[in-house]
Amino acid sequence: MRILFASTRGAGHVGPLVPFAHAARRAGHDVLLAAPASAAPLAARAGLPHHAVGEAPAEEVESRLWTADGPETVIRDVFVGLHARTALPGMVEAVSTWRPDLIVRESMELSSVLAADVPIVRVGIHLDSSTDSSGWLEDLAADAIGVEPEQLREGPLLTCSPGEDEDGVHRFRTEVPRRRYPELVYVTFGSETAGSPHFPRVYVETAEALAGLPVLMTIGDRRDPDELGPLPVRVERWADHAEVMPRAAVMVSHGGSGSTLTALAAGVPQAFVPLFVDGPSNARRVAELGAGLIAGDDLRATVETLLEDPTFSLAAAKVAAGIAAMPPIDQAVVLLQRSAAGQAIR
Repeated sequence: MRILFASTRGAGHVGPLVPFAHAARRAGHDVLLAAPASAAPLAARAGLPHHAVGEAPAEEVESRLWTADGPETVIRDVFVGLHARTALPGMVEAVSTWRPDLIVRESMELSSVLAADVPIVRVGIHLDSSTDSSGWLEDLAADAIGVEPEQLREGPLLTCSPGEDEDGVHRFRTEVPRRRYPELVYVTFGSETAGSPHFPRVYVETAEALAGLPVLMTIGDRRDPDELGPLPVRVERWADHAEVMPRAAVMVSHGGSGSTLTALAAGVPQAFVPLFVDGPSNARRVAELGAGLIAGDDLRATVETLLEDPTFSLAAAKVAAGIAAMPPIDQAVVLLQRSAAGQAIR
């Protein structure tokens, strides 16, 4: 079976598809990632074949993204007006030349819905899976695209986010190595922050606040670490989570869904500097679980509290144990096969 995985740009969108693509390959299926050209480094690290689709200029995306006055504007102007419209010709080409039996799209990717008349499965990218399953996103996007909302709700929703049972939502565990020998403070603000108005301030201020601690800070592929100038911490473009998470005593982040879920699955306490989109709500959710703190004016004090108070590590370990008890992601392949065969899945 041929499965086309469709994504918009950024690690927060490509990343949730990767474990499902690997599971499909382990089951003997052919996979292809259709995503913007900027996703090439992500595809290469994941070892996935990549078909580049059209991508709006980064400056145009960022100017709309960072001036949007709410989620409705982001969906209409960015994910439909820019991402879907520029990706559509390349997505049509990928479908016509590769001829997939099934499309698996991340929940914010919309061009694949218009590009093919084959079964579709959705993968939720948000920590709160109700964001992907409640239907408000499809209602907004459908109106902007000019299709019926039901067309965007086609297929089951797969997610690696923990939560209560929901009709049509199927949960699978994230395979992340658990924390074993914590020795560093891992700082990541995701793949979009380096292109936002928060660059370089949030990186410089964070590095200065944590000077003297064993810090590893990553900034993503969109900027060169040299642009930050000399900092009192180690700075890299990217780090392998399978290598970092076992060593992380604390993770500092903006609360992006992908990084937050990764740390939860690894049992790593988190300090949050919420910046945009779902960061504030994700930070509150983890804080309510006792597995992290929202940093105020003193980030260093927040990090030191997480390092010194074992209750946060215990709460994070409890969440990780709950995630580990979810079904293995290889079981998702059965749902993919049934969807490709046109079988109804609840």
